[in-house]
Amino acid sequence: MRVLVTGATGNVGRLVVERLVRAGVAVRALSRNPGQGSLPGEAEVVRGDLAEPETLRPGLKGVERMYLFPFAATAPEVVRLAEEAGVRRIVTLSSGAVTTGHDTTFHLPVEQAVEASGMEWTHVRPGEFMLNKLWLWGPSIRAERVVREPFPDLAWYPVHERDIADVATAALLEDGHEGAAYTLNGPELISRRDQVRAIAEAIGQDIRLDVVTPQQARELYLAQGGFAAANADFLTGFETYSGEEAGSSPAEEFDPVAPMPTSERVTGRPARTFAQWARDHAQEF
Repeated sequence: MRVLVTGATGNVGRLVVERLVRAGVAVRALSRNPGQGSLPGEAEVVRGDLAEPETLRPGLKGVERMYLFPFAATAPEVVRLAEEAGVRRIVTLSSGAVTTGHDTTFHLPVEQAVEASGMEWTHVRPGEFMLNKLWLWGPSIRAERVVREPFPDLAWYPVHERDIADVATAALLEDGHEGAAYTLNGPELISRRDQVRAIAEAIGQDIRLDVVTPQQARELYLAQGGFAAANADFLTGFETYSGEEAGSSPAEEFDPVAPMPTSERVTGRPARTFAQWARDHAQEF
């Protein structure tokens, strides 16, 4: 059996590649830049770009199962090419925002394209990534040991990227996941204030938490660049997930409920906590 992993150098894709290699599966890792990113030597790395579906043809040859990174614009064409090449099962990286109905343009069209095919499918729908805090807070923690946050007491159930990869790998390798959409969250409701504490404990140094206004945070995120700038309006409550003007702040909009679905129902193992994630990434802070 050969599995094609698209987005193979991404934060979840590279972990899926590692798990498949450990399972002894023939892995073909697709990347726009095959020379970038460290992947296991056992993986066959090929060039391909989901934005240019025809570039996937060589990588799809002889593939039976596929991990699909979401790219809505070309999803129908990519799925058609996969089915024509003989792929029988697709596992889609989606979003928990599809479950809540907030996502109708980013991940939902990819799910719909996959479901319209004749292939077996499973959707993996993670909620908020714990990794978001590395991208958002990492620069100021590394430079100043400070986090500037507009909603310190806002709490949710962020999910470890390793739990997402574990579920995706199980759906690729095991039977019984066909037609399932797995919404994944972390195992604990944890405030941003407590997330800062967990990171401080993991790195063994104090981190100061400064409470700023949403407008101040937006300006800081735009100046920071990268993930923070790209999501500044959404993270500070000025914009909804779909890009429309928001009528409320995130603190008003989120209404946490418990329990939330985690990776445990698929893997049989407890989902990883934020404290564990912080220890896993301590060197990056």
